[in-house]
Amino acid sequence: AGPNGCGKTTMLRAIAGLSQRVSGAVRWRGTAIERCRYDYLGASLFLGHDAAVNPALTPLENLRWHVALWGRSRPLSPEAALVRLGLGGYLHTPAQKLSAGQKRRIALARLLLSTAALWILDEPFTAIDLAGVAELEALIGAHAAEGGAVLLTTHHRLAAVAGLRRLELGQQMVD
Repeated sequence: AGPNGCGKTTMLRAIAGLSQRVSGAVRWRGTAIERCRYDYLGASLFLGHDAAVNPALTPLENLRWHVALWGRSRPLSPEAALVRLGLGGYLHTPAQKLSAGQKRRIALARLLLSTAALWILDEPFTAIDLAGVAELEALIGAHAAEGGAVLLTTHHRLAAVAGLRRLELGQQMVD
């Protein structure tokens, strides 16, 4: 947690291996991620503050693309994941015609399909309604209960999630 501009997204991107660190180290199961990059990337899922949904594709096509990219997924089908997140009526609608909240739900459906042990989520509650917030909190709690880890930034007050630890970052960075 911390104010806008204090480096939360920068920190998450460095932990996800998407940008270089100025200092420090990121380890996965005791090994620097540079030495176990493919294992780490295969065991983690990064969802940025942008929903990263292809607007020309339908929600179903977007999820099928991700599952094909991963080469594996949970037994749940992409259709079932979208239905669970309230997008059953939009499976075949181009994403460009959907609201920001609906696009966010497409992105969050990846959580239901991913086999990643570590979820790295940057502002996952952005643009979703109260029902979506409750669903996401339940997903986070279930993932943690199954032995998974979730690292996230948010301005949202999380409901009681077992084992929650809070890291407070400093003031806004000034150049």
